[in-house]
Amino acid sequence: MARPSSRARTLSQNFLADRAAAERLARLAVPDPRTAPLVLEVGAGKGALTEPLARRARELTAYEIDPRFVAGLRARFARAPHVRVVGGDFLAARPPRTPYSVAGNVPFSRTADIVDWCLTAPGLTDATLLTQLEYARKRTGDYGRWTLLTVTTWPRHEWRLAGRVSRYGFRPAPRVDAGIIRIERRPAPLLDARAYRDWRRLVELGFSGVGGSLHASLRREHPGRRVDAAFRAARLDPGVLVGEVAPARWLRLYEVLAP
Repeated sequence: MARPSSRARTLSQNFLADRAAAERLARLAVPDPRTAPLVLEVGAGKGALTEPLARRARELTAYEIDPRFVAGLRARFARAPHVRVVGGDFLAARPPRTPYSVAGNVPFSRTADIVDWCLTAPGLTDATLLTQLEYARKRTGDYGRWTLLTVTTWPRHEWRLAGRVSRYGFRPAPRVDAGIIRIERRPAPLLDARAYRDWRRLVELGFSGVGGSLHASLRREHPGRRVDAAFRAARLDPGVLVGEVAPARWLRLYEVLAP
């Protein structure tokens, strides 16, 4: 196997070569072609995922930052008027004004930035991203633990691990397997804008580590009796570690501790 070029290493390019995995990711990203919104593809590369996405999406905009592949992509999809290839950085893209989905084989080194773009972009309905498996498992609670980002955004976004892809399904093969992560914006948020600000404050306080435990952290700003009542309502042991508290139990804590 040829060693990746220095540019490929810089861009964290591991091209998807597993056709079955590409088809599966495309089906997850566009479950119903009849009602599919605009799809934005992150990092089209050589077009392995672009091809099945183009067969399912009514409109597809594929972003590719590496100029070596842009001309080939445009030639490949020249007869597909619903496919537009953009040479440039997806992170610099302006969110469309109409509803849209995001899909892509994400450069591992840029995963956090791309996820942040998706979480803050207005109009996004969902994102289907191929990331490092460890990242996907951490963000979706698959280890039995939950991260600050996932819990904080839970009232507006649902996170789900939707599959795994062996590292040998990429060229060149990365050092670790990949996971397919689904981030779906809730049609109706669980909390309104004002409540969401209070929610963020509560979750950030809980994850602060001040006091040595979640129970102790929350007691720094809330009366002990109310914290005890919140833990009973959420069916949590006072000694539980903050990462072990699932978003649904956080919602119970919030219901009792909300201002």
